[in-house]
Amino acid sequence: MSTAAPAYTSVDELPLALEEQGPPRLRRLLLDHPRILVGLLLLLFLVVTALVAPWIAPRDPLAVDPDNARLAPGLRHLFGTDELGRDMLSRVIWGGRISMPVAFVAVAVGLTAGGAIGLTAGYRGGGADLLLMRLIDGILAFPALILAIALVAALGPSLRNAMIAIGIVQIPVYARLTRAQVLQLKGLDFITASRALGASAARIIGRHMLPNLLNPLIVQVTLSAAAAMLAEATLSFLGLSAPPPTPDWGFMINTGQRYLINGDWWLTLGPGAAICIAVFGFNWLGDALRDALDPRLRR
Repeated sequence: MSTAAPAYTSVDELPLALEEQGPPRLRRLLLDHPRILVGLLLLLFLVVTALVAPWIAPRDPLAVDPDNARLAPGLRHLFGTDELGRDMLSRVIWGGRISMPVAFVAVAVGLTAGGAIGLTAGYRGGGADLLLMRLIDGILAFPALILAIALVAALGPSLRNAMIAIGIVQIPVYARLTRAQVLQLKGLDFITASRALGASAARIIGRHMLPNLLNPLIVQVTLSAAAAMLAEATLSFLGLSAPPPTPDWGFMINTGQRYLINGDWWLTLGPGAAICIAVFGFNWLGDALRDALDPRLRR
């Protein structure tokens, strides 16, 4: 015996897809996907280390000591010293206060601007979709790193301009992802029913679309943060980010690689390891979240 579909008489009675097909609760999510916890712990370690840098750094990261220049790692200097005698461990710890915020600010710029463009293009369609996506195609015509370098060179080398440039080159990623998700949602029954019951565009977007966009956007945020950190390290390596003597992981690798021929490997090991841990943590977390939140990958 068939059961008739429920009849809805108002917009408020429409079910939310997120409530019916949403991700499991946090505890179950962590139990079923322990990789999420590993990624979170790695990133939490870096964030906390950067926040408490003034209290845990053994020495002043800017204090110059020429008599102890390029000392190998030892009990006095666990990560050794650089070419000016500055403690490498202290500089690596303080470098997190420069490199880590870049990932969050750049991702925020890309997510806000790209998400707004993709949402508008996907929902409105027609000429607005054509115009906005051609703008995105124009940005994609340039390699991301080359475009970031050009933007920083035009705006002037600084940490703020580096964050803006990295955020701009990430706009197309979020715009295309958001647009694709919105186009899929527009054809679903609960969106059609919401329109039929007279819901406004703002209500449809805020109540039904945005909650269902969270899962793919959360995954993309974690993956984009890793790319943003690598981009900032590259710009810093080229001298287009925070000016010296600011401890920045990318610039520290640039100065340290000049002495690799002399066997001073520790000058690049500390900042290089910090970048690897941060990128690994973001990518690990992103892959784990994708496996957990994508219903097509659930078993």
